[in-house]
Amino acid sequence: MHADQVLAVLAHLQAAGVRAWIGGGWGIDALVGEQTRPHDDLDLAIDTRDQAHTIQTLQHPGFQIAEDHRPTRFVMRTSIGTEVDLHPVDFTGPGPGVQLVPGGTPFLYPTDAFTTGRIAGHPVACLSAVQQLRFHLGYPPQAKDHHDMRLLRDRLGLTIPPPY
Repeated sequence: MHADQVLAVLAHLQAAGVRAWIGGGWGIDALVGEQTRPHDDLDLAIDTRDQAHTIQTLQHPGFQIAEDHRPTRFVMRTSIGTEVDLHPVDFTGPGPGVQLVPGGTPFLYPTDAFTTGRIAGHPVACLSAVQQLRFHLGYPPQAKDHHDMRLLRDRLGLTIPPPY
């Protein structure tokens, strides 16, 4: 997925009133202010209350649900393979936002989980470096995850625990 595609998806969602925060590889690249590797998809955290509206909004430019693992996540994809991986977060409680992961375990989105980064020079809402680290510690890392964690360490000064 290219930067112009990311910005187009974000603009489409913003025009429809959907709040979304970039996570994953594009989120880390937004934090460091440049694209550092190729990306297969765009990871977005969205408010659970916006799920139906997000689906409807992304259907206009040709996205369809390709994988449905709700309440944890769902993937929308175009016929040419452009992919958005959506992570619904429940912000209705009194504390931090909550994303349910497999087995019903809560993954928390506290107030420090959100910030602003830049993609192709444009400011974008994204997950903070600390939240990206929290997220990446929840599964076995792949080569791209090692790359992303090195960026958090080398460019943003985070202490990264093993296995990174």
